[in-house]
Amino acid sequence: MVSTNPASHSQNTARPEKKVAFAALQHRDFRWFFVATMLAMMADNIEHVISYWLLFQKFQSPVLAGFAVISHWLPFLVLSVYFGALADRHDCRKLIQIAQVMYMVVSAAWAILFYTGTIEVWHACVLLVIHGIAGVFWTPAEIVLIHDIVGSDDLPSAVRLNATSRQLGILFGPAVGGGLMLWLGAPAGLWVNALIYLPFTIWLAAVPYTGHTRAGVPARRIPRWGDALDVLREVAQNRPIVTMILLGGAASLFVGNAFQAQMPGFAHDLGTEKADIAYSALLAANAAGSVAGGFLLEGKGWLPPTVKSAILCAILWCVIMTGFAFSTSYVWSLTLLFFGGALNLAFYSIAQTIVQLLAPVELRGRLIGLFSMSVFGLRAFSGVTVGVLGGLIGIHWSLAVSSMVLLAVSVALFAFAAQGGPNEERLDRSL
Repeated sequence: MVSTNPASHSQNTARPEKKVAFAALQHRDFRWFFVATMLAMMADNIEHVISYWLLFQKFQSPVLAGFAVISHWLPFLVLSVYFGALADRHDCRKLIQIAQVMYMVVSAAWAILFYTGTIEVWHACVLLVIHGIAGVFWTPAEIVLIHDIVGSDDLPSAVRLNATSRQLGILFGPAVGGGLMLWLGAPAGLWVNALIYLPFTIWLAAVPYTGHTRAGVPARRIPRWGDALDVLREVAQNRPIVTMILLGGAASLFVGNAFQAQMPGFAHDLGTEKADIAYSALLAANAAGSVAGGFLLEGKGWLPPTVKSAILCAILWCVIMTGFAFSTSYVWSLTLLFFGGALNLAFYSIAQTIVQLLAPVELRGRLIGLFSMSVFGLRAFSGVTVGVLGGLIGIHWSLAVSSMVLLAVSVALFAFAAQGGPNEERLDRSL
């Protein structure tokens, strides 16, 4: 007998479908995007490996090394929202292509200057700034583009896999960069590196998505430097978005990836004083954990992209980083870094997914830019919370204190998010 009960029928039709593992990879264009992004990110890190090494050999300047870090992250703080507005207004493929060409020009310029021996400090500063601007030019347009490629249903999968592809590039970059220096020499290695950006650039010329094909006509408003404040005012009542922006910004401000720059000190205290495979393993453990965690979470579907799961992952990350700060065992430290990488990828990718899913279409690029400003731009100051403070109280205590402050902020945000609201309900329905 067929039920005529409307409530029964409603319950049956409202039953959520089972999430498909690696759902974004069912889109052919996203598969190409995944590989091309990995190659471009690998090239980015190859350039860092070769250029930073040659700059150290040439100038041996801690100030220049510090400027390299600042020039990489400060553009995200200053330009993310503006370039996000450009992504709202223009063809995202062309914006990403401009960024890739900037990377290629910088890599080729390094090759020429190092080959001819004419490199000067001001040359290095200009190229480092251009490289940093290319990174912020690329990021909002890329995030808007993947939303267009896969749609909202498969967006959580796409964001997680995009973060994983970037971590693969970070993981492979140092090994490939070192190999190119040994095999071809540094200048020739940089020429080869410039060519690694080409697949992404060429693919973008063929793919039909602009970043706006699903959403309709792109925004026509002209980007303004005051967009960050405007966006904040427009989303101030959206508790999930505000929570994720604050969480990502706090994590970047207090810890970020500053502990990587302090790794020689941690390695020394763990009994690894030489630049050998044991030291390299410490540097690579975080990226390896991110890659493994990304694939595992995507394949198993263990972690729903909710506000509370993002904050819980951040809290666990704080506990793990505090444990790493005080660890006296090399094996235990390596293990903690590995799991820390997985948790770091988890809460950042969930936070980005939530911001994208709840962002109004007309604000998407600018809101992603605001998120990028918080998540990446504030990393410029994590060198103060971990590095400068480490000079005063030691790097173990500075990392532990920074992690515990972030833990307190995360707990406060968990209480803030627990109050829920209509936007939280909207997020639950979209999942």
